[in-house]
Amino acid sequence: MNKISVETQEQAMKVAKGTQRPNQTKEQTKVISQGIEKGIAEYKKQQSKKLRERDKRRKTNFKSKADKPETVEALKSEPDKLPWVLLAVSWLGFVSWYLFN
Repeated sequence: MNKISVETQEQAMKVAKGTQRPNQTKEQTKVISQGIEKGIAEYKKQQSKKLRERDKRRKTNFKSKADKPETVEALKSEPDKLPWVLLAVSWLGFVSWYLFN
């Protein structure tokens, strides 16, 4: 079984003592502290698992982007047509307004 760190044990005992009831025995506080330790350990496991999965996704995305560099370059090399179309439409509108007024 995984060994719980001293820091985690101290945190758990601090929380258990902070929520201690007036007639609660030391044994009861210790049991509560152990439950908190298990909760903290489980939380740390879940977080490390999420971190590993996130790293795997990031590496997979990085590799897939590295495998397809020509696709990205091809998309970037095409000039945008929208500004030129808008410029032409605005000039046509100006010329037609000027001629018909």
